Amino acid sequence: MVRANGAVSLRELARVVQTSEVTVRRDVRALEAEGLLDRRHGGAVLPGGFTRESGFPQKSHLATAEKTAIADLAAGFVEEGEAVVVGAGTTTQELARRLARIPGLTVVTNSLLVAQALAHANRVEVVMTGGTLRGSNYALVGSGAEQSLQGLRVSRAFLSGSGLTAERGLSTSNMLSASVDRALVQAAAEVVVLADHSKLGTDTMFQTVPTDVITRLVTDEPPPGDERAATELQALADQGVQIAVAGPEQSAGGDSGPPAPRRHPRHGGERRRTEDSVPLPGQRRTPQPAPTTMRPAAPLPDQNRVADLAPRRR
Repeated sequence: MVRANGAVSLRELARVVQTSEVTVRRDVRALEAEGLLDRRHGGAVLPGGFTRESGFPQKSHLATAEKTAIADLAAGFVEEGEAVVVGAGTTTQELARRLARIPGLTVVTNSLLVAQALAHANRVEVVMTGGTLRGSNYALVGSGAEQSLQGLRVSRAFLSGSGLTAERGLSTSNMLSASVDRALVQAAAEVVVLADHSKLGTDTMFQTVPTDVITRLVTDEPPPGDERAATELQALADQGVQIAVAGPEQSAGGDSGPPAPRRHPRHGGERRRTEDSVPLPGQRRTPQPAPTTMRPAAPLPDQNRVADLAPRRR
């Protein structure tokens, strides 16, 4: 796991090997003595630092259909004339390709690939942060990137990461990327996380967005039998995160336009949480009591199918 992700938390190791964190901590200490990994607070990394992880080319070939469907759905939340932040990542790059069709946008990004996807878009202004180039994902990081975001205010931030849990929120395995993502979040009134089902329930080294700051999660339908992802979705909804689930039909539309809405096979309907205001980062509206079953609602105009999981009664 450490070799694949570059870093891993003790909690995640204990879950995978089905043992206690005390036992995992002892084993990690022994592996460190052999020079196979380095211990860090709450986890372990490959020897020599924090940054070892799968490169962008490898990630770009993973879950491509899911990322396309998520990007199609997420683009429907952006309106003409908005100013938004788009972070680095393969899913956010897919989103950027769809934002190119929305006139009057201002897109602030630290990703060279997001900027490239928007470079020839008519009536879309692209603002790049400063910073140092991180070659593994073509993102600008470091103090230069963070300082260039000071004083900025936009309506929404679209971010992805390596893992998402209800307990810790969004996380990544790279310290520099996490620091810039936190600065991107501070610039936005609403935070939208893009994460396919494989990242649900995964907890990596560095927290980027706490759960109580996430306004909405855009994800895909977990496959049948994936109880971990389904449980995590419900736990996120219980904490007030709005859940939008993209279906496989949405990825078939590609860049030709938004696909038709579909009904959610597991929960039996299309839903959307009523939104009367946008919370600032660090603020959360108190969730209203609601039944645990889905309520059918009419599909939104010019937007893909949206489903919200209702909070359980306490």
